[in-house]
Amino acid sequence: MTYGTKGMMQVDYEDRIDFKRMREYREGRVQHFLEKTDFSCLILFATENKRYATSTAVASPEVDNMGRYAIVPRGGKPYIFGFGSEVANERINCSWIADRAYPANTTMFGALPITWGDNGGHLDKFEADLRMVMEENHLDPKAPIGIDKIDGQLMISLKQRGYKLGDATDIMCAAREIKNEDEIQIMMQAASTVDGAFYQMARALRPGVKENELQAVAAAELHRTGSQWIHNIQMTSGTRAHPHPHLSSDRLIQPGDMVFADICTLFNGYHTCYYRTLCCGTPTDQAKRVYDSAYKMLMAGIEKCIVGNTTADIVNAWPDHTHWGYQQAGESFGLAFAHGVGVCLWERPMIERKFSLEHPVELKEGMVIAVETYDGEGHVGARIEDMIVITKDGPQIVSKFPKEELMLCPIL
Repeated sequence: MTYGTKGMMQVDYEDRIDFKRMREYREGRVQHFLEKTDFSCLILFATENKRYATSTAVASPEVDNMGRYAIVPRGGKPYIFGFGSEVANERINCSWIADRAYPANTTMFGALPITWGDNGGHLDKFEADLRMVMEENHLDPKAPIGIDKIDGQLMISLKQRGYKLGDATDIMCAAREIKNEDEIQIMMQAASTVDGAFYQMARALRPGVKENELQAVAAAELHRTGSQWIHNIQMTSGTRAHPHPHLSSDRLIQPGDMVFADICTLFNGYHTCYYRTLCCGTPTDQAKRVYDSAYKMLMAGIEKCIVGNTTADIVNAWPDHTHWGYQQAGESFGLAFAHGVGVCLWERPMIERKFSLEHPVELKEGMVIAVETYDGEGHVGARIEDMIVITKDGPQIVSKFPKEELMLCPIL
């Protein structure tokens, strides 16, 4: 188990992230859960699943989702079908999959009409890709195939051609649930980039700055320290803070405003989900009270993140929807909340009163969980979130930016 970050690049003088070990671990996890099914192979379109199974990527998630796909044969090595010249690059630079990298054939969300081309056009070509993998790995073409996400035209076409399709979601979610030491080290490094982003945000926070500007400051620091892609920087301030809008704006910050931000970035394939609340100048007594309530709620949940406990133990440490003045649980969804995080922003286990009491999930060593709580009063709101690793010695917090007291800004 790794208990702290090391340098961000590989060196000869100390052990750091072993990417070969991580790739083999992830491939093994997929095969382990695939073998529990009757699927001959998996067809993966979801960005997070392709990254996990093949250790390949392109910059744009829109292209990634439907412009490329992976096929994982039962008992075999994964194949990647990539976007244009991506394939040539992988054949040069990705030795672990170079001989199984091919150009993709999709409808690009239907942007390429299925009527284009002779006979079945690119759908015939997609089927040819699938048949090639099956033949090379001696798979039964009549056996069911697991899929995660797929566009409607392709799904209909495969069914019309006699293929039996099933849901691969459980396989991939189960595979991704427990992280190895290399994945955890990457996620610690990812959190450290957000530490720096919050520091730069705190330095920039002053009356007259916009929420959008603070987003830009945070994004610049994330890219400087190595983010591949910024999923979301949600910035909320002042009178917009309660009820929680889950949305940023161009509002100008004023003296005394509470400002909270959720920073979700992608570093080396792994996400962060990490909130902090700051105050522009001197906080009111109301602001202090709201912040203290959110902080105590957060720590009560984290204290329950122990191997052998369940997700029900965590939510039992939190109030129900009436605490926020709501009439039904759905209105308070996400205000006291936790979720797995990894190559996907929301992974298993999902932890919320609405479902965790009736469907408790055991906490296991190697889970990485984001725990987030919120409170509000009047128009004042505070949101805090920590990323933690479940270890045999208890929860290890990897999001290090200070939170024990409401931080007053600007700082020098």
